[in-house]
Amino acid sequence: MNFVDTLDKKDAQVWQSFVKKEALTPEQAEKFEQYLSHLIEWNKKSNLTSITTVSDILAYHFQDSLRIADFIDFKPGQTLCDVGSGGGFPGIPLKIRYPEVRVILIEVNNKKINFLETMISTLGLENIEVCPLDWRAFLRDAPYPVDYFFARASLRPDELTRMFKPGCAYKGATLVYWASQQWVLDDKEAVYYRKQEEYQVGNKKRRYIFFGLQ
Repeated sequence: MNFVDTLDKKDAQVWQSFVKKEALTPEQAEKFEQYLSHLIEWNKKSNLTSITTVSDILAYHFQDSLRIADFIDFKPGQTLCDVGSGGGFPGIPLKIRYPEVRVILIEVNNKKINFLETMISTLGLENIEVCPLDWRAFLRDAPYPVDYFFARASLRPDELTRMFKPGCAYKGATLVYWASQQWVLDDKEAVYYRKQEEYQVGNKKRRYIFFGLQ
């Protein structure tokens, strides 16, 4: 029996709505179903995320990750880097939906690294890997070429924008920060600010903040 077959009527309807709204292929839907099932099961023994219900995971993890594609045209060969990936958001949802991109998941917590590596293997994902370096070490070593850095409540923007400092290999990349409606731009970050895009998932309004150099 598939995981979706075990859901109650309300959750099953939310699931079907998610699959339809995101225009998922049967293969992509299967991967998201496996991801959802494993996330819920692992969360029972390891605190991967405080969001635990089916409807909230679909809205505030999966769809919150995928909405960035409304503002970025992902192309084959691009490399996306998920800073502080945690349970894999937004990196794994984006990899499932856009398999032609390369994804790097930066994560230093061993428990979360184990989960991420298990998901990569279980879902049969290719051209995606976990990098156990912390942010400053990653910037210093510059182990991969990267087009977009995504940060979803992992580090403060003033720490993230170190990537634009002189001598850093990633000055030409774009940084996207997932921000709440209450977030306020700091003077230190303002020089790198380029634009913001508003979006909504579930009943929450949020913003993507784009940083880069001219």
